[in-house]
Amino acid sequence: MAETPLTLMAVHAHPDDEASSTGGILARYSAEGVRTVLVTCTNGELGDGPGGVKPEDAAHDEAQVVALRRGELAESARVLGVTHLEMLGFHDSGMEGWDANNAPGAFAQIPVKQAALPLVALIERYQPQVVVTYDDFGFYGHPDHIQAHHITVAALDAAKSHARLYFPTVRRSRLPLFRQAMIDMGMEPPDFDDERFGSPDEQIAASVDCRAYAGQKRAALEAHASQSDNLFFLQIPREMFGEIFGTEEFVRARPAYDGSDPEDDLFATVRQGASAQ
Repeated sequence: MAETPLTLMAVHAHPDDEASSTGGILARYSAEGVRTVLVTCTNGELGDGPGGVKPEDAAHDEAQVVALRRGELAESARVLGVTHLEMLGFHDSGMEGWDANNAPGAFAQIPVKQAALPLVALIERYQPQVVVTYDDFGFYGHPDHIQAHHITVAALDAAKSHARLYFPTVRRSRLPLFRQAMIDMGMEPPDFDDERFGSPDEQIAASVDCRAYAGQKRAALEAHASQSDNLFFLQIPREMFGEIFGTEEFVRARPAYDGSDPEDDLFATVRQGASAQ
């Protein structure tokens, strides 16, 4: 039996999520020859439509939005060097607090065991050694992100996978400096929930330098031009983008983080194990 290649699987909720929180690692590990599998759970039906049409507008056409966002996702994946793009095809649940959160058929409403089934099949097919998805707060409380977390954990258990499981995060100690930098640039900083958003420094299990791939990360964000939410990232001057968003940090759920020095490579332990055999 052929040895499974080094494989990173990133499980995201919508087209464009892959670029903001994991664009750096997808580009870096792809460049290093790691097989990169991007799993996108929903079609993003409730994003902005052509011309910026919002979901509440009568002219909003979900079929048009899906076609637009799938095309943007394909371009983002190309820019990042993603080797395998997998779409689960669930229906977008909308932002936190929308009526769509509770709509029949919405991703957030599907029983976790059922929604996890296609992801189980992908984990069994690709056998990733490293999996990245959101924490149980969904990074910032989005119901589809939270559901992506739940189905990833359930799928790993069902597949009896021993993959290392990481959640993207933001170092809370950096938030005041980030806010001030935005103010200095004449921008209004996002309204973070300081008690839930990000992680204390002592919980950071991995800090991965992706500054060499910041240009690809930004280009991946630019590929999702239809989505106004991405304008926040793209307001950062190009020359500062890499310094602000070029390092991607993670908490580790499996194996549980023991408080040791943060890793600088999500595959460090995997590579060490392979070389020792």
